[in-house]
Amino acid sequence: MNAHPKLRIGAVSYLNTKPLIYGIERFAPQAELVLDYPSRLADDLARGRLDVALIPSIEFFHDPTYSIVSNACIACRGPVLSVKLFSRGPIEAIRTLALDEGSRTSVALLRILLAERYGVRPELKRLPVGDSLADSDADAVLLIGDRAMHSPAGRFNVVWDLGDEWCRWAELPFVFAMWVARAGAELDGLDAALAEARDAGVAHIEEIADREAAPLGLTRPQCLSYLRENLYFYLGPREQRGLELFYRKASQLGLAPTGVELGTSDCRTSG
Repeated sequence: MNAHPKLRIGAVSYLNTKPLIYGIERFAPQAELVLDYPSRLADDLARGRLDVALIPSIEFFHDPTYSIVSNACIACRGPVLSVKLFSRGPIEAIRTLALDEGSRTSVALLRILLAERYGVRPELKRLPVGDSLADSDADAVLLIGDRAMHSPAGRFNVVWDLGDEWCRWAELPFVFAMWVARAGAELDGLDAALAEARDAGVAHIEEIADREAAPLGLTRPQCLSYLRENLYFYLGPREQRGLELFYRKASQLGLAPTGVELGTSDCRTSG
């Protein structure tokens, strides 16, 4: 009998995570999976309540003791569909920006694109949960997740898919989240198990789409296309370069600490 306590691994219960945790109990019997909000996962990893967590990439930059422990990730190599900017006027005229309550990574990504391409540094406002675009008087609104995937009502001068905008500007993929371990965590083969779970999830994308589409208000083809065409689940060399560029630009804007050694070349890669 194994006397060691189970590893605690954390992930969100969003659609884009489903392929990464497919059959995780079978591949990682030494671990206990905890599902929670992204911000709570990051906090629990920082406090040692989790050993490994799938956290937004911007959170990874804030602790130099963290390490990437798998080549499984959530990334895109073009349009991502679930992260969009809706602007009522030209991009260069944005002065106020309302932010959907969601990933700090998407907020940092948008702020980098606005600053680098247009020199725009808008005043930031919150878009509370339950509020629609019509409830905000901001020049532009960032929506994340299901709300971004469903075309909202209203007329907009510009709609940006942030994955597409980044990939065209940077000529590199964008990494939204990856598996990260706290310092001192004993992985006990978890790194390999996470890659196996990802491989199984990718192989069963159709099954995942069948199960998840209706509860999200999506058709099966929409769900399948999102998982298959908009997302990329492998942290390969180009993804690593994209992550490094995101860190450099985030730190220049004061959105991440300077002088952090990412160590992405040390993680196992595929694709």
